[in-house]
Amino acid sequence: MAQIKRPDGRKFEEARPMKAKVGIVPNANGSAMFSFGDTIAIAAVYGPKKMHPQHSQNPEKGTLRCNYNMISFSVNDRIRPGTSRRSTEISKVTEWALEPVVMIDNFPSMVIDVHIQILQANASTRCAGINAAAMALAHAGIPMRDLVSSVSVGKLDKTLVVDVNKYEEDWEDGEGATDIAMSFSSNNDELNHIQLDGHITSKELKEAVKMGREATKKIYELQKKALKNVGEEIEG
Repeated sequence: MAQIKRPDGRKFEEARPMKAKVGIVPNANGSAMFSFGDTIAIAAVYGPKKMHPQHSQNPEKGTLRCNYNMISFSVNDRIRPGTSRRSTEISKVTEWALEPVVMIDNFPSMVIDVHIQILQANASTRCAGINAAAMALAHAGIPMRDLVSSVSVGKLDKTLVVDVNKYEEDWEDGEGATDIAMSFSSNNDELNHIQLDGHITSKELKEAVKMGREATKKIYELQKKALKNVGEEIEG
């Protein structure tokens, strides 16, 4: 069988060109931008602040509340503004990916709001959003045990590839497209979140997680450099 080549010429384990920048929303407590190629996400953090309504308060710990949204012109076909089933799901997934590292116990009865906007979408939007959100939380000075770095791994025919774009995401191999989004705590390599769409063997899944873990090490270095150089766009 002929060797599969990626449409944009990337190596199988290679992410698209990445950019990161911290401090892009002046009135937020913390903010950041992260992009995989044409996919651009921004995140803004507000809080910690008193949770309202009062009956939603947790006297033992605070609440991390994420809101993911794709703006209407982020894709070629204009999408309907407002919440959707997909945006609600990704908002919750983002909370699950970030909660293990945020020291939310420090803020009883309070809430930390993280608003993620996808300015431009070419696949891997949830991963870009999680990367931006992690940086924005750190920029806001929220106590965190670690940073979180996220990437997708897909399958072209039988070949696993890192950071799928929209063309690759829609690739049909007879079994349907396969896309795996995953997030890691950067220092201890702990897998915080994984989502699998499509068909994959257990052996392939192990290999996909290994590829994702290696790719997020580079993402982490980019995030860290952006946090050290607030206001400067860092490329990687």
